[in-house]
Amino acid sequence: MSLVELIARADERGLAVGGLACLDRCLPLLGGDDEALRPLWASLADGSGWAGDLARARDLLGAGRLPGDEAALLAHRMLESAPAERTTDALRPWAEACSTASLRVHRLLDPVVATGAGPDAGDTAGPSPLVAAELRRQAMVLELLADHGAQGLRRALEVTVEGRRVLRAVVSRRARTTAEAGARAGL
Repeated sequence: MSLVELIARADERGLAVGGLACLDRCLPLLGGDDEALRPLWASLADGSGWAGDLARARDLLGAGRLPGDEAALLAHRMLESAPAERTTDALRPWAEACSTASLRVHRLLDPVVATGAGPDAGDTAGPSPLVAAELRRQAMVLELLADHGAQGLRRALEVTVEGRRVLRAVVSRRARTTAEAGARAGL
């Protein structure tokens, strides 16, 4: 089943987890520590409301500020647009937007694309490695929730944490490369 079909068939919990997982994988762009969104995951596990935890996450992660680059801006928009009310009607457009934004973030940050050597740089062979991995993670999270319900939540979080680590490494490498280029230019 395609990612679009998985999102279309997802129930309220699947949509909430799908959107939150995308946001969580992009957490390195928000400058938060790895636990910043944990209360939202906990509310999904116990079925409680998440409005208060969402407001705290927005405060903690600086929602509303305008970051300098497109990838960080996309991550902030995911956080800012999260619905306080966890209903299927409110969550579906958010989950769809988070999926699209997260894929765009991964494309923007993919070092293969940045060097102009990858598929997204003009080749039609398929998505770049970082984008392909994000596509797989998004589908896996939705499949876990569809197949296992609340029991799939722990594994969905594990998949998300793995993706966050990958993106954190990419962001760190990008920052080092930018700093090195700036140092060379200043010589």
